[in-house]
Amino acid sequence: MSWRIANECAERRFGSAARKQIIMFLADKASDDGSGIWCSKGTIQRHTELSESTVKRTIIDFLREGILMETGRRHCKNGYTVIYRIVLERVAALEPTVETGVTVNPVQPEPGTGSTVNGVRGSRWTPNHPKTIHKPPTRRREATEEVEDFEAEKILAVYPEDRIRDRQTSLRLIAAAVKAGVKPDDLRQAVKAYAKESEGYTRSKVCFSDNWFKMRRWEKGLAQLQADREKAREAEAKGRASLAEWIHERHPLCRHITNRQIEDLIASKLVTPEQVRAAGLQV
Repeated sequence: MSWRIANECAERRFGSAARKQIIMFLADKASDDGSGIWCSKGTIQRHTELSESTVKRTIIDFLREGILMETGRRHCKNGYTVIYRIVLERVAALEPTVETGVTVNPVQPEPGTGSTVNGVRGSRWTPNHPKTIHKPPTRRREATEEVEDFEAEKILAVYPEDRIRDRQTSLRLIAAAVKAGVKPDDLRQAVKAYAKESEGYTRSKVCFSDNWFKMRRWEKGLAQLQADREKAREAEAKGRASLAEWIHERHPLCRHITNRQIEDLIASKLVTPEQVRAAGLQV
């Protein structure tokens, strides 16, 4: 626990009670330089009693705003926990808290109507209202969701930054594609291919991220990846066949075949150890 970090955060405005509550919890786990914070989003949710979606959204916002940064991962039995650092320079740049006097009639007589995101009104009850029913977290589900969030963020990070729009929708569509069976690394490569292909496009030709993922335009990149891999497999098979032919014919070029290639040829049953020895090579 660092009193220095806690005091720095306590004296700054973070924009909402939920954001302040989460940053204060993280500050309580930090070293004096703001580093060494490792706790899952589920742990934050349990201790702050905020909803899971609020915690996830706030952490992502803090990362995007530079208030938090990822410094590594800490392995645990359910996968890993991301290690964070509070960026003191960014916190110091926030508006300080000041005395504003007493607020007249500070109690809201009626329940809130919830926040709005992209014009869609949220829940009638606040996340920590007694009538809000939270889904009990499990360690396995927390670990899975941490990995999914991290992968989705990595994929969106390679999309052209000036064309990222409606970040939450984009992340949700990425997560849906991965859950449907698309490998995260393949999807990331497809996004990279589009970014390279569309570099220098005029504004009339660009596609914003929410529409790009919604229209599944990454499928073109996946198809190209598959075609490239098929060509590579064919070239590899052709190369193996040529090496095997050299051994069968005891060609002088056999001396250039490496031990690893010999092991591969034997494992593929293209040659036998006896044929290798007959060609003057060692098994």
